[in-house]
This record gives sequence, C-alpha cells and structure tokens, in this order.
Amino acid sequence: MSLDIKGCGTALVTPFTKSGSLDVEALRRLVEFQLREGVDFLVPCGTTGETPTLEHEEYLGVIRVVVEEVAGKVPVIAGVGGNNTRKTAALAEEVAALGVQGILSVAPYYNKPTQEGLVQHFAAIAEATDLPVILYNVPGRTSSNIEPATLARLATIANIIGVKEASGSITQQMEVLASVPPGFKVLSGDDAFTFPLMALGGAGVVSVVSNEAPALVTRLTHLMLEGKIEESRKLHFELLPLFKATFIETNPIPV
Repeated sequence: MSLDIKGCGTALVTPFTKSGSLDVEALRRLVEFQLREGVDFLVPCGTTGETPTLEHEEYLGVIRVVVEEVAGKVPVIAGVGGNNTRKTAALAEEVAALGVQGILSVAPYYNKPTQEGLVQHFAAIAEATDLPVILYNVPGRTSSNIEPATLARLATIANIIGVKEASGSITQQMEVLASVPPGFKVLSGDDAFTFPLMALGGAGVVSVVSNEAPALVTRLTHLMLEGKIEESRKLHFELLPLFKATFIETNPIPV
C-alpha cells in the first residue's frame, strides 16, 4: 500500500453537547485547529474518541464530518476495531466508502485470543478492505498482546502497513522494530514513549496530547525524523507535564 504515515497523528476526541448529542460544530473546529497547527494525519473514532460508547450512526457521523472537514489535506485513519471478527470486517468495508485513507484496528478485547487467533482476526479484516490497515496493540486495555513474532507474520499481508504500539514495554517495542520488514510503520501509542521509540526507528505517534498541543507534538516528531535528536529531547522534556497528565498505564497484562 502507498500510504506513507509518519510524524504526528492526533487520536481525536469526540465532542458532545451538554444534552449528550454529537457536537458537530465543535468537532469541525477541532479538525480545523489540527490542520492549522500542522499535524500529519488524523485518527477519528479511536478509543480516545469514545468509540466503544458511540451509537453506530454517531460513529459514522464523526468519520463523515472529519473527512469532509479535512478535504484531502491530510490522511484520515478511522478506528475500526472489535472482538467480533465478522462484524469488524464488515465495518471496515462500510468505512471504506466514507473516503478515509486507512483504518486503525485494535486487538480483540476481552476474548483473549491466542496468537494464531490474532493472525486470523486481522487477516480477515485486511482481506475485507483494500484500505491500508494499521494494527493497534494496547494490552493494558484489551488483555491481548500482539507479540513481535505475530506482528512479523501479519506484516507479510500486503495492506497491513503498520502498528500503533502501546504495550508500555520499551523492550517489546525494540523487538517489534527488529522483527518487522523495512517500511513497516511502528507508531507510538503513548505520548511519553514517542521520543525513545522514534530514537530506535519508529515512524511517529498517534497522540492524545496533540488534541491540546498539536504543533508541539508535531514538531517533536519532525525533529526526530530530521535527525535533530538534541532539540527533540529538549522538547520532549518540555512536554513532560502534558504527557504525565494524559498518560494511562498500559503495561502488558499477563495473558
């Protein structure tokens, strides 16, 4: 697949009105802010976007609004995940028609599948769409860890192009980077791990902090991509209070 994802992607929050309905105008303002501040791609309907609690029409509505507001300026990677393989594959087909450039698919939660089960789950989703697929590993949330060897197998599927890695383990992240083929995108799923992961060869971050400080997180990733390590390191420490404020422990749960 030809989607070159790198730098800073914002895992967009989903704004609501006080009555509990989707706040479309606030969402448009958020997207416009992100574009103005220079982010590289946007990720609506991830976990940060309240996907598990969105009604189906709300979910589709968020993606439609983001795609419309972005108007092709940056890639839109929609969150498409679940623990029902057939349902998730069907959702991938549905989302493709909305004009997104790729999907982000989280490991099945609660079911605690085997590593072979993970391969079969993600292979089925990839087969259901021509869109590039980025996997999302967050075992602290799902109780399901995509191990580096499993990820290496999945990386051989043509339209599985990367992973959002939020295992909370720098050792696992190193093993992932050593296991996947050149060009496979390894993105940090925790803001605080962005600098060390990119120093090891990661491509960027799917960021929560960039909802609030998109220009700063984008600059951090661009400095790393340009090899300006010392400048990026200083900015990393300047952003540390924001990282700490939004960081949720994601260390792997034994499965």
